[in-house]
Amino acid sequence: MPTVEERLWDTWVEAASGRADQALTKMRWTQYGDHGPGHELLGDARRVLELGFGTGRHLTFLLEQGFDVLGVDLSPLGVELARQRYPEVDASRFSCADVRDYLDGTSECFEAMYSVFGACWFTDPQDLMPLIRKRLAPGGRLVFSQPPAIPGCYGAQGMFKGGFAGEPMFLRRYDYTPKAWADMLRAAGFGQVEVVILDAPVAGNIGTLLVQAS
Repeated sequence: MPTVEERLWDTWVEAASGRADQALTKMRWTQYGDHGPGHELLGDARRVLELGFGTGRHLTFLLEQGFDVLGVDLSPLGVELARQRYPEVDASRFSCADVRDYLDGTSECFEAMYSVFGACWFTDPQDLMPLIRKRLAPGGRLVFSQPPAIPGCYGAQGMFKGGFAGEPMFLRRYDYTPKAWADMLRAAGFGQVEVVILDAPVAGNIGTLLVQAS
């Protein structure tokens, strides 16, 4: 039987399914369409893993760019819908699992891993970052993005499903200052770390936290 967290992500995937039909013209790290950098942040990597692929749009876009990319996501419905939406993609590229279980259970190493408002935001970094580091090939890189932390609100932050009524479906997100992210990544074994907040395209709007580590 699906867990509460899996069912919550199922509802998110259903809500986002309409946006999934809009083909990407570039890799989107921010919440502002084509604003910001693209897939060049993945460098020369070819074997790549997406941590929390959601609708599957980024994974399939990177396949079109020549990357050999796999994805893992917690939502059973999300995996099913991605396989249906992209029948031209081998179904095995879309795996259903908690990213920690996936990384702990695989013997494969990847040249890059990435997360766009995905599993790196919703998984305890104290657990996740060492697993990522272990499964990155020498010289491999991690890139992830998410909203910046609300000032003064750091660590695990609880989020109820929208509406605040009905069954108490909730999840946890993990928010830290750029310095705290950098310190955690170095403690997990990353040597080169860059954490920045990208400005929004409209002055005064919410920016995007962008992390690169290798």
